[in-house]
Amino acid sequence: MSTILCIDDEPAILRLLSVVLAADGHDVVTAAAGREALTLLGGRAVDAVLLDLGLPDRDGLELIPAIRAVSAVPILVVSARGEVAEKVAALDLGAADYITKPFDGDEVRARVRAALRQGARSQTPGGNICHGPIRMDPERHEAEVSGRPLSLTPKEYALLKALAEAGGRVLTHATLLERVWGKAHRQDVEYLRVAIRALRLKIEDDPARPALIRNEPGVGYRLG
Repeated sequence: MSTILCIDDEPAILRLLSVVLAADGHDVVTAAAGREALTLLGGRAVDAVLLDLGLPDRDGLELIPAIRAVSAVPILVVSARGEVAEKVAALDLGAADYITKPFDGDEVRARVRAALRQGARSQTPGGNICHGPIRMDPERHEAEVSGRPLSLTPKEYALLKALAEAGGRVLTHATLLERVWGKAHRQDVEYLRVAIRALRLKIEDDPARPALIRNEPGVGYRLG
């Protein structure tokens, strides 16, 4: 059983999240403000955080690095702010995911499960990186999907490796561009789009309906 900290100033939302997460057997603790949340984090073990951005004592975006300073716990933003800029800012600050209110309970449960699994499944004891049907051996620079070897360019390999290491977490365009092409190319989104198209042709059963590499419009990409 995992312990999930839900931070929101709306009692109805906290009650709903408690019911939704309890369906997966999670223990839920709640906080209505940033200061209370940080106190709870300092006093007990927490496996994931669900964070609203509209808190009474501070903006939730400011709370992300404050949580990061004391814990590596996955942070999933759950907010009514649906602007792309808000999503990108949260993810770049260290959030693992971003869910827009009003939310679907099954989606929240799935996103939480993905966040909790990420650390456990991204790196196997042998050093391989696995996600669903994708398996990568960084030492040998090999990759396969459903047991089928992949022939990837160095940039394609680096891009797939970054996505696989993140599990189901969204990586923003800027994050992927910096990791694969370097800081000087953080704005060159077309480089990324071209590489994603090439990767989909090689790993997807139907590249026109991608099931493995998912697009978060205006934000970035994740593995399904």
